[in-house]
Amino acid sequence: MTSNFTIPKFRLPGFVAALGQKLPQWPHAVTLTLGLNAALKMGLLPEGDLAALDDKLFRVRVHDTGGEASFTYRGGLFRPVFRPQREPDLAFAANLSAYLQLLARQEDPDTLFFSRELEITGDTELGLIVKNMLDAVEWPQLRLPLRGH
Repeated sequence: MTSNFTIPKFRLPGFVAALGQKLPQWPHAVTLTLGLNAALKMGLLPEGDLAALDDKLFRVRVHDTGGEASFTYRGGLFRPVFRPQREPDLAFAANLSAYLQLLARQEDPDTLFFSRELEITGDTELGLIVKNMLDAVEWPQLRLPLRGH
């Protein structure tokens, strides 16, 4: 049985972002880098392009949650950056629904960018490298056990 579930375009209420901006942001960076390092260990990220990420500063901002995560890639690992001392080399900003659609491969970054749902700023060449890396990821198929069989 396959699911035809699609993630709708949505925007969380404004008070969520207002509250989220007042909360500590470090858990976002830690969680994101743990996920990226897990994907790295599982061999999901194309290793050939990782050298281009070395010592670059990245920022991911989620407009409607008020969340933000900064991180870098150094010494073969993604590492959180809690107090960036400079502007990021590459920054992404979108609402939560756009990120979920990207992860589910329901939408591609180009479509979201040109429809102004995903903002990408910084080094254009680095942005293309990251986009191509994400496009090359082969997400494992998760199978849920069927009950009663």
